[in-house]
Amino acid sequence: MKYGLSGSFTAVEGKGDELASILEEAANLMKSAKGCLIYIVGQQSDDKDIVHVFEVWDSKQDHDDSLSIDGVRELIGKAMPIIDGKPSGTEIDIAGG
Repeated sequence: MKYGLSGSFTAVEGKGDELASILEEAANLMKSAKGCLIYIVGQQSDDKDIVHVFEVWDSKQDHDDSLSIDGVRELIGKAMPIIDGKPSGTEIDIAGG
């Protein structure tokens, strides 16, 4: 069974585009990550300061290992100061599709 994550981040007011851009950089890094099948970034239609990420991985371990890819920690460091509050997220056991 594949491992999925669906998360959302609320940016500090007016910083949604910047946060989305940082997460898009992360998506580019994930293109070469072992086990990454999907890493999608999008902004909520009615509030661009809310940014969503949807990920599908071969396994949770592959996801966890991706956090050690060169550049990932730096992107997390860039994103943290413009995230307002705690991100929300849900782990998903991918059934198919």
